[in-house]
Amino acid sequence: MTKRALIIVDVQNTFCEGGNLAVAGGTAVAGRIAAWLAGGAGAHYAVIVTTQDWHIQPGDHFSASPDFVGTWPVHGAAGTDDAALRPEITSAAPGATAFYKGQYSAAYSGFEGLDAPTSGTYLDPWLRERGIGAVDVVGLALDYCVRATALQAAALGYTTRVLTDLTAPVSERSAPTVLAELAVAGVEALDSGRADL
Repeated sequence: MTKRALIIVDVQNTFCEGGNLAVAGGTAVAGRIAAWLAGGAGAHYAVIVTTQDWHIQPGDHFSASPDFVGTWPVHGAAGTDDAALRPEITSAAPGATAFYKGQYSAAYSGFEGLDAPTSGTYLDPWLRERGIGAVDVVGLALDYCVRATALQAAALGYTTRVLTDLTAPVSERSAPTVLAELAVAGVEALDSGRADL
């Protein structure tokens, strides 16, 4: 049987209401993921990992005049409360392994993350060492880091699903395009209630 991992993408203070780059509904997503895990879903995964923007000097990813496409306000600064995982996630998944991304560049995919803040193992070899062949992706935001993580997972050969009720987009208008792109790449998008665990 294929071993499956859960990747919780960037459910950080910075992307939830009150954070430096809040996604509408981000806090609600954190709550839904936590409730779903508390309901027993977490026991069905061989491993659970979290990813975090952990920006130290990310170059032109930050801008005083951001275009909110490729450049952004300061967010997820390494070591700050803004970069911390939401408490709902740390409480619901206390054994999760954290991966840190974007230290010195823009980084959207969780597969750019390391299992230590400035060094360590990248997510792909870490998963392969544990025999993982499938991943479920949840978190923030659907049209940026969830999208990038799921697309890279599929490209690397993982059987990949995005659990759509456990994520939220920056722009609701972009969601249908993103879901179509994921489908073309072989990523299944479905509600967590329909996911066979």
